[in-house]
Amino acid sequence: MFAALQLLLPYLQKAGLSVAPICIVQEGRVAIGDECGCLLKVKLVAVLIGERAGLSSPDSLGVYLTYRPAPGLSDESRNCISNIRPEGLRYPAAAEKLFFLIRESLRLQLSGIGLKDDAASQLNEI
Repeated sequence: MFAALQLLLPYLQKAGLSVAPICIVQEGRVAIGDECGCLLKVKLVAVLIGERAGLSSPDSLGVYLTYRPAPGLSDESRNCISNIRPEGLRYPAAAEKLFFLIRESLRLQLSGIGLKDDAASQLNEI
């Protein structure tokens, strides 16, 4: 989990984005980011969650991104990057994908179903 975060931080710093205090919540669920983000008055929250024990990939990580987090939001307000692990979406690719979504979320002022991960198509336009 921390490997993905370590790879993301340089992107954020280079873009001039600040990071709020990191909240560690034992046995938290995705929506905990809404409460934490609202209390911290952040524009955007990224919740990193490890998979439950007993699944086929217990080392897998998921990241849930929400613009303007607030209690009561539904999953359609979030973007998810899943299967982050050495045998799935590797940490460097996950950090790049998350940074792309963060940048686009801030630019468009939204997240969830309105925010598409079209980084590959944008690279093809260059």
